[in-house]
Amino acid sequence: MTTSAETLEFQSEARQLLQLMIHSIYSNKDTFLRELVSNASDALDKLRLEAFRDKELQADTDDLHIEIETDPENRTLTVRDNGIGMSRDDVVALIGTIAKSGTAEFLKKLKETKDSAASQDLIGQFGIGFYASFMVADKVTLLTRHAGSDEGVRWESEGEGTYTIETVPDLPQGTSVVLHLKPEDAEDQLFDYTSATKIKQIVKKYSDFITWPIRMTEGEEVATVNSMKALWARSSSDVTEDEYNEFYKHVAHDWNDPLETIRLQAEGTFEYQALLFLPGHAPLDLFMRERKRGVQLYVKRVFIMDDCEALMPEYLRFVKGVVDAQDLSLNVSREILQQDRQIQLIRRRLVKKVLSTVKTLMADENPYKYETFWKEFGRAVKEGLLDDHENRTAILDICSFASTNDPEKPTSLREYVERMKDGQEHIYYLTGESRQSIENSPHLEAFQAKGYEVLVLTDPIDEMWVDAVPGFEEKQFQSVAKGEVELDETSDEKKEEFSGLLTWLTTSLAEQVKEVRLSSRLTTSPACIVGDTNDVTPTLEKMYRAMGQEMPQIKRILELNPDHPLVSGLRSSFAENGESEGLAETAELLYGMALLAEGGELGDPARFTKLLAKHLQKTL
Repeated sequence: MTTSAETLEFQSEARQLLQLMIHSIYSNKDTFLRELVSNASDALDKLRLEAFRDKELQADTDDLHIEIETDPENRTLTVRDNGIGMSRDDVVALIGTIAKSGTAEFLKKLKETKDSAASQDLIGQFGIGFYASFMVADKVTLLTRHAGSDEGVRWESEGEGTYTIETVPDLPQGTSVVLHLKPEDAEDQLFDYTSATKIKQIVKKYSDFITWPIRMTEGEEVATVNSMKALWARSSSDVTEDEYNEFYKHVAHDWNDPLETIRLQAEGTFEYQALLFLPGHAPLDLFMRERKRGVQLYVKRVFIMDDCEALMPEYLRFVKGVVDAQDLSLNVSREILQQDRQIQLIRRRLVKKVLSTVKTLMADENPYKYETFWKEFGRAVKEGLLDDHENRTAILDICSFASTNDPEKPTSLREYVERMKDGQEHIYYLTGESRQSIENSPHLEAFQAKGYEVLVLTDPIDEMWVDAVPGFEEKQFQSVAKGEVELDETSDEKKEEFSGLLTWLTTSLAEQVKEVRLSSRLTTSPACIVGDTNDVTPTLEKMYRAMGQEMPQIKRILELNPDHPLVSGLRSSFAENGESEGLAETAELLYGMALLAEGGELGDPARFTKLLAKHLQKTL
């Protein structure tokens, strides 16, 4: 028996999104059909895989297909599949709400842009393809029954903030989406979607590669309207750029074209084909823990799983596409894949191919593609410097970094090495929260004065990989804020001249620093604070503490500029009067100034302010 219909409200963000869809913010409304066909294709993939894994599943898998039916008289368009179907809970979770994170951010960005093309670019970052139906329909009815279940579900909404849902008997296995179409309106790009010619045109353009038959009834004839040719199995000369672009949009659930297409075919001991894509933009969940990653895995053109993590490392999680292996078992699990030797060999080859492709983009005369890639995915790629020792050199080769050489144009390490001064042994760098804070750092003074180029590293991951990577082209990485830097050798006479002051300051500031010494890295500032060669940086220390890790207090080194009047005056005062309360306070102020100059936090800001006011008063 049919249960009474229950009326429920959409999640608030879904309601806002529906209104945006209904008010036609997207210029190309044809894409609604691509989204519905893609969903149907996914449902067929899932059923075939589930039936293979569960021999007890009561499901009909003899003639899996997608069917599109037009009804000009009633102005309806139906997209039907006999795939896995949905339960009532599935419908509420997948249709009634938008479970994906980031929807609020999507709506915010959507409201900020007035450009319809830019608006459409945003939709690919969210799993909201079903909602595109409301671009062309006043009402959407969904009928579905999960394979193996006796009960079906009927869902319906006019997109006004509520939907009805009820349990119904005697539904066929799979899902039917019935669109009650809006009136045709050429000015608003609303075409006649009851026209078989128009529907076939859309299918050919967007879904020709779908591996399931897409059927339409024309008169007494039932015709398959897509070629069903797997793009990765076709000769590259037989595939157009448009076909690659549409296939990417299908597998990546993106509305934009890919940045680059990568094909790979291996023959011999084991055979496989791969069709991979570099996206043109980073998804909003690129750095979220719950994100999904990996490419689709097929075995002999039979879909096995989405998001196969075993085929792509974490740092290349943005790569999309398909790998079709010939010699794997169809009954393969994610756990088995992690240990499978063939999968590991395929993964190694895929990674090398992706990295070499990016290097090719880097060398291209048109820099747009590489610049876009690095802007969108550079932070993620640099994670590989910590995790992928085998490909570390290849990763370093495709990295770009801001540097003091050019305020606008980043540099590769190879370009940096080519510009190194005669006798320069290290690749110098400085990490910090922003380029501005790094450029104003006293640590850079002598390097800039002598014309040494310094890499400007501002990504959080930079704090970690620079300590893990020994060097590049036999040149070691050296922080200008750590260890001893001998740009100018301090004379023995000067060392002797300041030895008493340095000894006293080391004792006086023992709670804050481990040592006070003269510096060769300063030209205009009186002092700076540096870390020991193997010390954790203050930024990294903060990151560890934020993650809940216990960290011992790390004392650093105070370096003084012997040529600065404040430091020479401090030495003279100490030589004439010895230690005094006023001198100890000046030393404390000097340390606080050095800490603030590098963007650090004072241990006792109130005391520092009080001492500063006291000493300023004496100057009046």
